Amino acid sequence: MKKSLIALSTMLMLSGITSAQKVAFEEYDLDNGMHVILHNDPSAPVVITSVMYHVGSKDENPERTGFAHFFEHLLFEGTKNIGRGEWFKIVTANGGTNNANTSEDRTYYFEVFPSNSLEVGLWMESERLMHPVINQIGVNTQNEVVKEEKRLRVDNQPYGNLIAQVKKNMFTVHPYRWAPIGSMEHLDAATLEEFQAFNKKFYSPNNSVLVVAGQIDIAQTKAWIQKYFGPIPRGEKITKKTFVEQPITTTIRATYEDPNIQKPMVVEAYRTPSMKTREARVLDMISTLLSEGKSSRLYKKIVDDKKMALQIGAFNYSQEDYGQYIIYGLPQGDFTAEDLVKEIDEEIVKLQTELISENDYQKLQNIYENNYVNSNSTVEGVAENLASFYLLYGDVNLINTENAMYRSITREEIREVAKKYLNPNQRLILDYVPAKDKAQN
Repeated sequence: MKKSLIALSTMLMLSGITSAQKVAFEEYDLDNGMHVILHNDPSAPVVITSVMYHVGSKDENPERTGFAHFFEHLLFEGTKNIGRGEWFKIVTANGGTNNANTSEDRTYYFEVFPSNSLEVGLWMESERLMHPVINQIGVNTQNEVVKEEKRLRVDNQPYGNLIAQVKKNMFTVHPYRWAPIGSMEHLDAATLEEFQAFNKKFYSPNNSVLVVAGQIDIAQTKAWIQKYFGPIPRGEKITKKTFVEQPITTTIRATYEDPNIQKPMVVEAYRTPSMKTREARVLDMISTLLSEGKSSRLYKKIVDDKKMALQIGAFNYSQEDYGQYIIYGLPQGDFTAEDLVKEIDEEIVKLQTELISENDYQKLQNIYENNYVNSNSTVEGVAENLASFYLLYGDVNLINTENAMYRSITREEIREVAKKYLNPNQRLILDYVPAKDKAQN
């Protein structure tokens, strides 16, 4: 009885948190097709101005990969009214910070300012959209910046090519087959006109969403948005191509040699459905069950109890069209990649044939309640969630309802989704090993 009362009080507490975290927002369209989402949060005197463009590495020419990520850098070069090198000075002078990031599916720019600098942020993002300066000096400068980033984060980073190698081997026709960083040779070969054409096609009001969140006056914000974004002309209509991958029906075997590592890694990767699906959320929960924390199934068994691996992990790499479910491990001692695969597969078979315990199920529920609260705990998190749920999922209110979707996932669904997607004949086994000359040292 005491345990039941404790469980009931916990549920009521979490319910109260969920209710308190409900995000209020207003959305509308400008005449040029730009979608606008406003969220007023008076709790702190800060504001975020952000624009998410529906362009990522999947929208690139296969002979010109890396363009979307390149533009993440290039569009800080300057505009007609913001001189080259002045962007960051203006942000800093107004007490703000800014950043940007790119994925396979979208590119996101944002500034965080004291709330009294909202107009500055709106003006800057409108300048980036209306008056970007795309010239050769900017292209040359950012080409070197991107090359250095690739050297630092990919080429010279241990296991830095893991995702790229999974993609390369799992996709044959879809543009997900290359990583967002792209090819430096493609960027070197590109002409200024190609960069300008890419900008004209994808960086338009009707291919973007503007989110303003924080301590704002709604009426004043709308007036400024109309002033700065309203005059920007609509861009060309963009028709997204559909790429359909044939199902994987037999195990794909691949090897990649990394000169930056001394310990081999074994990777199991499965192609999974779009991030928009309920099944993608179920796979999120499966990865949490398998590898989140030292009490998770894979860590407890393979790392802690049997001492077979230095590290083990599983994650659902969700994307707009397809995802990849990735499990990796670093064998230690005399244990081999095959040994780890055998142990991992045993745990997957358990998921496919047995219902998880009520205790494990409740732990999952608690973890996802906590994730929900944390994801909306800052104005930056709220702004990016609002943009993503509109642009990639087509439903802004998922910011308030997605958590209920996770809560409604059943133990039976976990078993059935594992059975549907995590089978040996549906996967890639990647041996990610030290380069031969490295291994001999």
